[in-house]
Amino acid sequence: MPRDTLSQEQIVRTAIELLDEEGLDGLNMRSLGKRLDAAPTAMYWHVENKDNLVRLATDEIWGEVGLPDSGTMDWRNAADAAAGGMYAMITRHPWIVQAQAGYLLYGPNKFRHDDRMLAIFEQAGFDEDEADQAAAAVFTYVLGNAVGQAANVSLNRRLARNGDSAKARVAQAMSEATEIAMSYPRLRRRIEKASAATEYNAAPDSTFEFGLAALLDGLAERLTARNATSAG
Repeated sequence: MPRDTLSQEQIVRTAIELLDEEGLDGLNMRSLGKRLDAAPTAMYWHVENKDNLVRLATDEIWGEVGLPDSGTMDWRNAADAAAGGMYAMITRHPWIVQAQAGYLLYGPNKFRHDDRMLAIFEQAGFDEDEADQAAAAVFTYVLGNAVGQAANVSLNRRLARNGDSAKARVAQAMSEATEIAMSYPRLRRRIEKASAATEYNAAPDSTFEFGLAALLDGLAERLTARNATSAG
């Protein structure tokens, strides 16, 4: 595809598809050009370099996060919906966890989300500094929970590339880990109870909901206490 028939939007959307399939390590201009039937040099013309492409791709997926209308719901439900939308986006695109640690990420979609989160907490009654801290706490919590999902995707991708030998090593590692864990009473009880073990292994979604509720409960209590002190 000639350079002048490509668009930045095409390149970014194709990069997201490649990132979803291969992760950050699989993104390069040669692979991207192959998917677009274009020379790798054409990519640089539209997106400058890989760092800028990752930034553009990351901001594009931030646009997938729906923003609740804090004017039509209370702040607690709005914050819960916003955090849930962010978590869903990150688990759809787990490479963003690695990108967050290694790239300078910014753009209108990300800032649109950040601004709405601050609005939610300010409308709840937090001052600007408290709203900053509350929004940062929610973001950090969501990102931290998504790390496990991202690690599983990365592991499964590596297993698929390396075939049966890698799967055998993982099975051996799991067996060894179970044997070690059996030395600790609380872990042993969970391993010995098959239903509990199944629930434990499938915990990320329920754990996310539990932790988010606890975090928002804490913020609500701080707000109530601060308002009571002010009234007194």
